Amino acid sequence: MPMYVVGHKIPDSDSICGAIALAYLKNQIGEEAVAARLGELSPETAFILERFGFEAPEYKTSYAGEQVYIVDHSELTQAPDDIAKATIVGIVDHHKLGDLTTDTPLECWIRPVGCSNTVIKMMYDFYQVAIPKNIAGIMMCAILSDTVIFKSPTCTTADIRCVEALAEIAGIEDYKALGMEMFKVKSAVEGTPARDLVMRDFKDFNMNGNLVGIGQLEVIDLSVFDAIKAELEADIKALKVEGNRHSVLLLLTDIMKEGSELLVVSDDAELINRAYGKTPVDGKVWLDGVLSRKKQVVPQLQAAFA
Repeated sequence: MPMYVVGHKIPDSDSICGAIALAYLKNQIGEEAVAARLGELSPETAFILERFGFEAPEYKTSYAGEQVYIVDHSELTQAPDDIAKATIVGIVDHHKLGDLTTDTPLECWIRPVGCSNTVIKMMYDFYQVAIPKNIAGIMMCAILSDTVIFKSPTCTTADIRCVEALAEIAGIEDYKALGMEMFKVKSAVEGTPARDLVMRDFKDFNMNGNLVGIGQLEVIDLSVFDAIKAELEADIKALKVEGNRHSVLLLLTDIMKEGSELLVVSDDAELINRAYGKTPVDGKVWLDGVLSRKKQVVPQLQAAFA
């Protein structure tokens, strides 16, 4: 019986590319594996897979009775709904340790780096398995995406070295130019429904018993949201009610200005001030230098709930 390698709900490029790369590695070392996904591809991820000649991994939402290798998270809220009925055989991640638990021993590769694909590159090196050119390409792109082309505070020397090595394998001379192409794809929001944009990179977190949803849209110019910001604000209000969430936050991240405008709806009017020392005006506040949900948003918010 093969293991299924799968990332989080509402998968991003790291989740999808990591599932493909890790499944290939596992098969090469004699462990049968199949890459899977829990949701639709984002425009950026579709661009990456097409660029390097990949089809989307198998769409699969039920894993009861299966062996599962989790990629890019360890959170119960982000896992398959029936994960308690599956056997988790491994986790590869670069986030905080979440609340997934297991009944049996498992393999864990968790490192404080900018991207899960950086950790997967380390796994390839450990097992001394050669990385195919096309897989190197998607791994490289995932790291560029997660580290915001090395601008994110989550970026480490390991991420940069892995991108350089993967670019050489993939035959990509100007990887930063390819990274900008990816972010231009992310920035094309015209004509996309507000709900699709809000959910493009959205994660739910359990914070001291409170369900908090946090979305992020990374673009090269925030002006692309000028005509639709009111729709985005209305949609996060609706999303809060629909999911019985305590709070919903949406980060509109400008990778060139290196900061984020935060849109927020919450049951706690003082939450954002406690977390970030700033008070929203009409549900909006600018957070200078904030690019990373993982490092600059989630920890401060969790502390505010403590």
